Amino acid sequence: MSYISKPVARHPGQKQNSLGLTARDYEGGMSTLCAGCGHDSITAALVQAFFELEVVPYRVAKLSGIGCSSKTPAYFLNASHGLNSVHGRMPSIATGANAACADLMYVGVSGDGDSLSIGLGQFAHAMRRNLNILYIIENNGVYGLTKGQFSASADLGSKSKQGVANSFEPIDPVLTAIALGGSFVARSFSGDKQQLVPLIKAGLAHKGFALLDVISPCVTFNDHDGSTKSYQYTRDNFHEVIHTDFVPPASEITIRYDAGDLQPVTLHDGSQIYLRKVDDDYDPADRSAAAAYIQAHQEQGEVVTGLLYINNQAADMHAINQTVTTPLRDMPYVDLCPGSEALKQLQREFR
Repeated sequence: MSYISKPVARHPGQKQNSLGLTARDYEGGMSTLCAGCGHDSITAALVQAFFELEVVPYRVAKLSGIGCSSKTPAYFLNASHGLNSVHGRMPSIATGANAACADLMYVGVSGDGDSLSIGLGQFAHAMRRNLNILYIIENNGVYGLTKGQFSASADLGSKSKQGVANSFEPIDPVLTAIALGGSFVARSFSGDKQQLVPLIKAGLAHKGFALLDVISPCVTFNDHDGSTKSYQYTRDNFHEVIHTDFVPPASEITIRYDAGDLQPVTLHDGSQIYLRKVDDDYDPADRSAAAAYIQAHQEQGEVVTGLLYINNQAADMHAINQTVTTPLRDMPYVDLCPGSEALKQLQREFR
């Protein structure tokens, strides 16, 4: 994490949102990542998204595990809540926090090693429960903190910096999410801020598990010929299937489009995602077709990006379990601790 504060310098002409905050108010500490790291571009997109959504910083909880990616929460929203958990265990921490306090906006930032190796089980169950969180995977295909070994997302046959070829099939986070019931599944590229910012906004507004897999090249260990997670490879094989625009409920909708090219999706808070189909036959609401489409293009070596699947009717964790959404801190003590007889009755129900 970063303990280096950014110098405070505000120009009187800086743009402010309705809260009177500038984009600088949504920043965090100085990044300690390598110069040119894709993760810092994701941080910049997060700062822009929160500023434009006019989110009150202390209404956000940021969570992460271990890895270069898990440093990211230190670099945005200084005035928010945050917890850096142990390796692979961020989803259970996020689940517990959300169960106790559902009125915060949750953002989990993880890596392909943190989520797809040691944390795969927790990652899977958070999706299965439809935890209300924007879950960002900063995906570079390597373990950057431990000198560039292949991660579980490294493509078969891709080469390390030393020229060694990966011999294992990859775990694809978006296909995993679609298979396990993730209700919002998207992929983007850290170098495409125009696509990334609307997807972050839409994921934050979605009620349920919103996975955003971001190809984020590691400039130190995985940005060379033979890598399928490099800047050059991603730019050359970028295949945008859906162009996404996000419109918050307070904004006037002024989008131009041709008849039949636009698919609006209204989220639970009244905001809308406008999906312009780059491929006319693609349906982001068809779960099995989405998975087949992604796999077909992967076989051609293409990185499919955009909002790949959405189910805005799926119940989130609180609705599924019929739990109270009132934060535990706001509940009377008698409701939190109803006494020994209530506990005995609960135990009898499970015998």
